[in-house]
Amino acid sequence: MAAPFQELRFTRSGQAVTFMVVGLVCLAAAVGVWYVWWQRIEHRPAWWLAVVPLLLAGWSFRTAWRLTRHAYLLLTPLGVEIFPFLRPDREMQLVTWGEIERAEVDEEMRRLTLVLAGLEDARIIVTLAPVAARSRPLLAAAVRGVMAKREEAAASAAE
Repeated sequence: MAAPFQELRFTRSGQAVTFMVVGLVCLAAAVGVWYVWWQRIEHRPAWWLAVVPLLLAGWSFRTAWRLTRHAYLLLTPLGVEIFPFLRPDREMQLVTWGEIERAEVDEEMRRLTLVLAGLEDARIIVTLAPVAARSRPLLAAAVRGVMAKREEAAASAAE
């Protein structure tokens, strides 16, 4: 993209909280196993049993970090880019503004609906649950602003 400062990036930071909590629980489980082993009680577990929750904690923390760093939705001058959870580099979907007839965010700000132009009942519904709750109003305002600009441009072109 020639002007990356003109894009709005929304990450999966709301979803990253879940992975952070899972990582903390797994880390606490690993510390608990090591603590029980350290106390030398009669029927203590093997020390290496703490490795499994420790590996899960590392994976969860890494996933949470990636979810907060990488985009879920990008609003660019070209269109809306949607990145899935798995294999976002290969499965990314670009919907250009020319393909979008109408874009709307519902009242509860839970989903973004893109109605495609020229196709009967063709919609792309994107959940906003992975986006942090405080970022959803910004996304809604951006989508509404772009659609208002497009309507103004269409009205001035019709005159």
